[in-house]
Amino acid sequence: MMNNKNNFSSMQFQMEKLNCWEFKKCGREPGGSRVVELGVCPAPINTSMNDINGGINGGRICWLIAGTYGKYKVEHADCTAVQDILSCYDCEFHRIVLNEEGYEFAD
Repeated sequence: MMNNKNNFSSMQFQMEKLNCWEFKKCGREPGGSRVVELGVCPAPINTSMNDINGGINGGRICWLIAGTYGKYKVEHADCTAVQDILSCYDCEFHRIVLNEEGYEFAD
């Protein structure tokens, strides 16, 4: 006989996972409100990282994509990835994704 009780331990409830441009409301996704001013961000168009952490393209792993804007202004192309990742440590979205995905990180 089958047990008709709900087995919540085996059920997965998944909240909608936001991509960085949805969370930050930066307007730099293709067709976004700030594309003319700032250009399209590499995260929403980087197809090589599609579905990582449940995101569209690089939308939930943006800290690994050179050329995304953080709080540091990049003057030299060589420094882009290093400066981007430094600003990511202070980013609320970065911390939320790590927490949602179960990654351990040090403060």
